[in-house]
Amino acid sequence: MINVLVADDELPAVEELAFLLGKDDRIGKIHRASSGAEALRALEAESVDAVFLDIHMPAVSGLDIARAIAHSSNPPAVVFVTADEDCALEAFELAAVDYLLKPVRAERLARSVGRISDLIKDGGVGPEMITVDQGGTTRMIRRDDITYVQAQGDYARIHSADASYLIRIPLADLEQQWAEAGFIRIHRSYLIALKHLSHMKLAAARPSVTVAGAVLPISRRHLPSIREKLEATRIRPQA
Repeated sequence: MINVLVADDELPAVEELAFLLGKDDRIGKIHRASSGAEALRALEAESVDAVFLDIHMPAVSGLDIARAIAHSSNPPAVVFVTADEDCALEAFELAAVDYLLKPVRAERLARSVGRISDLIKDGGVGPEMITVDQGGTTRMIRRDDITYVQAQGDYARIHSADASYLIRIPLADLEQQWAEAGFIRIHRSYLIALKHLSHMKLAAARPSVTVAGAVLPISRRHLPSIREKLEATRIRPQA
């Protein structure tokens, strides 16, 4: 069970988030704090696995709390909860597991709890974050949310379930850097995340894979390495 602390200077927001968390079977004890100072006291007194922090609390903000606990020997996972995206970059620089926008939706919160659960299972190793630019605004996204990458000249377009972003890194460089993270080259123009692979046609006249709903071609040149990789990971190709 995951024990959590919810901190927000608006009591209705605390209770609403605590209510939603309480409906998740993975959540254990839920501690509450209505100020940053109260949250710090709760963290000293209680053992928690994760904290859900409102960023804009007076005196001691959520960012202040994250900085304070970052240097502890076993810091809890941090999820920021806010009404705006202005602090997203700084939040992820503080190794936040997630960044939730108010009003918090139940299905989105469930994804956060899943990420916390995965983090605990992995022994506290945080997710790899990728810096992207969207309309002149710098954002951070999780690498494990990336479904596939498409070559665009000396650039690469990374795709997630929600959006796509152009980054100034050639596909060949990403192929080398992300190989150990489960990404595999299937075509001169495509690199896919095996964890998001849902369907394969390797024996067809036109071999392809389906990744997050997108049907992508496999080049004949890459077929042998793909078969080898799938065999190593025990993923069975479909005819």
